[in-house]
Amino acid sequence: MVTLTQKLGAKIVNILIFFFFVALAAIGMTLYISWQLEGAGAAINDAGSARMRSYRIAYLLSQSTHENTDTAVIEAQILKEIGLFESTLRTLEEGNQARPLFLPKEQEVRRQMKLLHQEWEERMKPLILEIMNSERAAGQLTLITAYQPALVNFVSMVNHLVLMVEESNTRNTALLRSFQISLVVLSMVGTLVLIYLFFVMVIRPVTKLQDGIQRMAAADFSVRLPVQSQDEFGALADGFNQMADRLQNLYGTLEERVQEKTRSLEDKNQELAILYEFAAFLNKPASVEDLCRGVLKKLIGVLAAQGGLVRLVAPNSNALHIIIHEGVSEAFAKEEACLTLGECLCGESARDGTPISWDLNIETPRPTLQRCRRDGFQSVSAIPIRSKKQVLGIFNLFFHKPQVFDSHEILLLETIGQHLGIAIENQRLVSREKEMAVSEERNLIAQELHDSIAQSLAFLNIQVQMLADSLHRGNDTEAMEGLAQIREGVQESYDVVRELLVHFRTRVEHADLAGAVASALEKFEGQTGIKTSFRQRGGGAPLEPEYVIQLLHIIQEALSNVRKHAQATQVDVDIEQNEEYRIVVTDNGRGFDSSPKPGVDEEQHVGLKIMKERAHRIGAQLTIASRQGEGTRVSLTLTKQPKGTA
Repeated sequence: MVTLTQKLGAKIVNILIFFFFVALAAIGMTLYISWQLEGAGAAINDAGSARMRSYRIAYLLSQSTHENTDTAVIEAQILKEIGLFESTLRTLEEGNQARPLFLPKEQEVRRQMKLLHQEWEERMKPLILEIMNSERAAGQLTLITAYQPALVNFVSMVNHLVLMVEESNTRNTALLRSFQISLVVLSMVGTLVLIYLFFVMVIRPVTKLQDGIQRMAAADFSVRLPVQSQDEFGALADGFNQMADRLQNLYGTLEERVQEKTRSLEDKNQELAILYEFAAFLNKPASVEDLCRGVLKKLIGVLAAQGGLVRLVAPNSNALHIIIHEGVSEAFAKEEACLTLGECLCGESARDGTPISWDLNIETPRPTLQRCRRDGFQSVSAIPIRSKKQVLGIFNLFFHKPQVFDSHEILLLETIGQHLGIAIENQRLVSREKEMAVSEERNLIAQELHDSIAQSLAFLNIQVQMLADSLHRGNDTEAMEGLAQIREGVQESYDVVRELLVHFRTRVEHADLAGAVASALEKFEGQTGIKTSFRQRGGGAPLEPEYVIQLLHIIQEALSNVRKHAQATQVDVDIEQNEEYRIVVTDNGRGFDSSPKPGVDEEQHVGLKIMKERAHRIGAQLTIASRQGEGTRVSLTLTKQPKGTA
């Protein structure tokens, strides 16, 4: 293609180069002749000035013979004119390229110039010097009289030189006009030639190609272009013909290909509809068994299978257990209830993570396939159930007729297996998350019971033992005191249990932290008689319910500590909601030494530990500041952006 691409370009470039050099030569000759005319014109001017200087010298010589004339001044002027005259002669002989000035190179002109110079040196200049050097006026007049015929002859020689130069200029002017006319003719002829060449080489092939394209656009695929050259247009014509052949062939099979594409699109749409149906089903909340049963029933209905089952890999083992089965006998399900990875086709599919579609009429050494044949099945498929590149199990489809899936159908079944695997994994994660939440909440309940009820019951146990001892010793007074302490301990335990029940039954409506805190403070003030105040500032984004519940429990725990230990008369709660959430609980109670002390058992501060654990769970920072006799200040700052609030 490179050689072909260069041919048309080479033709055009060669033609343009030819016309360029012809035009360049004509223009160069025109410029050269114009330069000659300019130089000869300057020579004519200088020759004319030489003629005038000759007359000037004769005039000065005649003035020198008059009386009362300054002879020295006249002689100086004559010598100056002689110098200028000789300079002009030298310029005419040698020329001056800078002006430009030069005589034509014709032999006659050069010979006349040589005679003129010789006449000046041999006759005219000596006569002038002789007249200047003559001392008598009478002698000068005689010499001037002899000088005049010589001057006339010399001037005529100058005139003859000027005429010769003018004749040369006339010839050059005629030649210049001839070249200019030639340029005009050349431009006209060259334009016509270029138009013709471009018409033949470019326009006509383009027109034929355009006509062919228009006919092809009108669905005339029988059009063909003649290949008349070996250049680019020949290659274009050949390519056009090949394209026409292919389009004619494609147009002839268009209907068949449209039908084929339509069938392919219908198949794709059906696959997408199936995937959408399965995805919509798997997005609904359900147990693992329900998910597997629903998917299996849909597959059996869509693929017209006669049976199927779902096997899942048992955790931390190599066993495949049947979870759900449809359309197979109970005996078959019992025999196939548990397989090991690598056993039979199903075990191999689960172990290797590869789908299998097998015709049972093909002889195979696997004895376990006899169970499938015994149930009347002639083909079986095993598709892995995956989640994050991990095989969770497989599902089987059984057919009474030979049914081997192609690659597209296998890909569709694998996609369904991946959706089912993700749904199973999500269900397991939800179950584990619920178990973790229940475990954590039980741990917190146990810690709160340990900090309150357990200690009160231990105290009551000691008081009961002391009461029994007092009764045994018959000390009624001591027994009555012990009984009063037991009654007080029971009442305190009852109050603690009521408070815990209030905490556990607390519900937050629509994540309204302010409303929940106000309700808790109202109950606290009614139970304890301690005055409370609540202030809320800012307008930050609302928190999610799980954050609100944890914050509310922290505030309730702080209020519980005030009730138990602070002996306060006033509790203030401030909530500031801006870019960060800040909660401050302040009381005017007796306070305590909040500085850490090495060796102190943390079980003595279980309530504070629970508050810190709840704060840590939601990414908040909890600080407790207190001094003896100065009350306590509990500050909580939630700097973490809660999920769902961005």
